[in-house]
Amino acid sequence: MAKITTPATISTEFGIDSALLAKLGIIDTQLATDTNLFIDPLLLSQSAHSEINTGAATAYEQRFEWIVKLLMASKEKGDVPWRKAEKLFKFSEVSWTCLGYSSSVRGSGFGKELTAHALDTASQIVKLGVTDVDFFMGLSLFEEGIGADRISDMTTNIILNNLIELTIRVNKELNLPVKDFDVFGQVKSLPLNTYTGEPLLFVPTDIVRDLPIATDWSEISHAVKANEDLRERVSGKIGVIWANMRRKDKARVRDAALSSKDSFEQLLEMLREVPRESYDFSKDINGEVFWARLVKVAEKYPLTLHRGRSPSSPEEALSLVGEIIAQFQDLIENKGIWKELWTDDKRPRREKAAQRLFFTVAYSYCKANNLDVTPEADTGNGPVDFKFSSGFNSRVLVEIKLSTNSLLHGYERQLEIYKAAEDTDYGIYLVIDVGGIGQKYGEIQRSKLEATARGERTSQIYLVDGNRRASASKR
Repeated sequence: MAKITTPATISTEFGIDSALLAKLGIIDTQLATDTNLFIDPLLLSQSAHSEINTGAATAYEQRFEWIVKLLMASKEKGDVPWRKAEKLFKFSEVSWTCLGYSSSVRGSGFGKELTAHALDTASQIVKLGVTDVDFFMGLSLFEEGIGADRISDMTTNIILNNLIELTIRVNKELNLPVKDFDVFGQVKSLPLNTYTGEPLLFVPTDIVRDLPIATDWSEISHAVKANEDLRERVSGKIGVIWANMRRKDKARVRDAALSSKDSFEQLLEMLREVPRESYDFSKDINGEVFWARLVKVAEKYPLTLHRGRSPSSPEEALSLVGEIIAQFQDLIENKGIWKELWTDDKRPRREKAAQRLFFTVAYSYCKANNLDVTPEADTGNGPVDFKFSSGFNSRVLVEIKLSTNSLLHGYERQLEIYKAAEDTDYGIYLVIDVGGIGQKYGEIQRSKLEATARGERTSQIYLVDGNRRASASKR
């Protein structure tokens, strides 16, 4: 997994007020790593931007209408219409939007094998008599390898010129530095992503979701259960399977959907029933963009560590990380940063948001003290939340857990596995209390005491109170 080197976003890098980006309807994306949001093609037609609701929506529909016509005309795999359809169905990864799952801004796209398999399935669907272009979104429900990132890549490829038009228009107001780029044989003056050297394309806030509709199994299931009329209409094979759907049931859905035109149209009907709602940036429950406004927290609340050099031993590194965590605790508990752990409707943000909040705070302090911090470091046994290091020998792992989750297993098993994989004895278990902690903290404390009594080296435990506070007047 690639290292996140900086929390820089469009607003922080170019000195733009994030509120202006919100007013313009543009995502304040991260520049050195992907923002975990995805363009959902089913949202294009309702965008507030004309380049999208007209240009992009039309481009998407026309591309798949043409593919359907070619598949209908094809008599056998490999003939001229098939090859033309295959050419139109090739979607490479486009990193210019900085969206996706990667820890860098590099994604995956459609490979040759996946393209061939998906096109073969599309051909079977067309032969059933289904010509609605929305069925291409439905492929992700039962095609292995087609998930949120590839749906987004597919859509980005098709609407790339429309995103470029939008970017050029919006940048007349933002005035970011531009550079001439060759885009499909044409020179375009586009904003420069200073971290990748590539173009930076702006993405509207109203066309993205945390998961595109066609890959979010839970939302489709919820829509079916909530709509009595729809339940009656999808009582066939697809409806029966969906009532007991598990995430690994793609093969069963595929077989049922391809059994007849009626079965596949049931699937499309369920797909359309899901509310077409883009990601709610005001709540930002996943913590995708809120951390941009916190980058300067360390400047507002400086931390003096009284070291003129980087840590030379794991003990020094552990002490340094402990000071950073103590500062993080002070910011949360005493400086009002606890608010960033909660959405406006008084719900705790997800654990990933808390991890990003910690990274944003820790980043500046680490940079000032020559200590490297790597979020989601891949140990080979899954990702530990953070690895702090100074050279090979001075490594400290930090695992962050919200109190709403199970705590004991993470302390006794996960963190120890990560430590073994990183060849270090030094770990910190950081618990952030956002409610529901009950006896969980006492359990991990007892576990630590018992392990210490057995002569084992244990990880340090920190508890930060991230619960909501009453206003100063009410306190």
